[in-house]
Amino acid sequence: MEEKKKSNGNRARVRLGISQGDINGVGYEVILKTFSDSRMFDICTPILYGSTKVASYHKNLLTRMQDLPFNAIREAREAADRRFNVINLTSDEIKIDIGKSTEVAGAQSRLSLDRVCEDLRNGDVDVLVTAPINKRNIQAPGFDFPGHTEYLSHQFGCSSLMMMVCDRIRIGIVTNHLALKDVPNAITHNLLFDKLMLMNESLKRDFGVPMPKIAVLALDPHAGDNGVIGSQDMSVVKPVIDEVQGKGVLAYGPYPSDGFFGSSEFNKFDGVLALYHDQGLIPFKLMSFTEGVNYTAGLPYVRTSPAHGTGYDIAGKDKASEQSFRSAVYLACNILRNRREYDELTADPLK
Repeated sequence: MEEKKKSNGNRARVRLGISQGDINGVGYEVILKTFSDSRMFDICTPILYGSTKVASYHKNLLTRMQDLPFNAIREAREAADRRFNVINLTSDEIKIDIGKSTEVAGAQSRLSLDRVCEDLRNGDVDVLVTAPINKRNIQAPGFDFPGHTEYLSHQFGCSSLMMMVCDRIRIGIVTNHLALKDVPNAITHNLLFDKLMLMNESLKRDFGVPMPKIAVLALDPHAGDNGVIGSQDMSVVKPVIDEVQGKGVLAYGPYPSDGFFGSSEFNKFDGVLALYHDQGLIPFKLMSFTEGVNYTAGLPYVRTSPAHGTGYDIAGKDKASEQSFRSAVYLACNILRNRREYDELTADPLK
């Protein structure tokens, strides 16, 4: 394994594994539009885990599509530079129902994810960019996860942090895809401590911030108003912030989210830790709906994704913007480079 990691580090271009996502959504459209720009091949060698037939179907729906020939391969190690490589996951005919959620689409999503994760482990691809899935049709025996983040954490046996990234802000989410009624009980000392430490390490290793400043948002309105509205911010959130400060982490808060975002206080921080999904995702998508990226911090491998869903309502209509997917490709390559530089600088010279 050490030899494989070493050889991967010497590749001229990043080998970029792409999971196909839901074949009936906008995933193929944004992937094809991204790599129709030949300049993308200067930074990475794309490998799509999917189907040349499905890719051709979607390509024919794009009126402004530039020429993009597909290089059909059986394994990632066969991928050619400056080509759009596609691993055909099945020789069977695949039924496409544009704009609809189907069992076939869910099965194809699972197959793609499983195969690319196997190649990540083997060192055959360097990073992963995931196209959007349908969280319902992908469910099956053996796949009981509310999203990519939870699936990947299980696959690689580690804790992770969902981070939303754009040029203005980086927002981490403590409880991911959890019903709002379950959030208060889920915000425990240990969970919040782990997520804060993960964000601090990711900002240093993945984003090159030597001493990151992190803002932690409050659970209750006005951070509980000293117990008038709620007590959890003072009894759970604040003690964790104090504890990590004692370990040298520059964490502050808890901040009531309305005033924090309304006054642009977020501009003073390198990262923001939101306690639940919509607390972080609503301000993030208001700032960067078309170019934002979903990044999974804490994994042994780099994974990014466009910050949008399957887009069934516009699928097949040549209306989807590829900006978020393109940004996901850029970010994955940048983080891989940052990790390699950080690990080299912090390695034990005696070893």
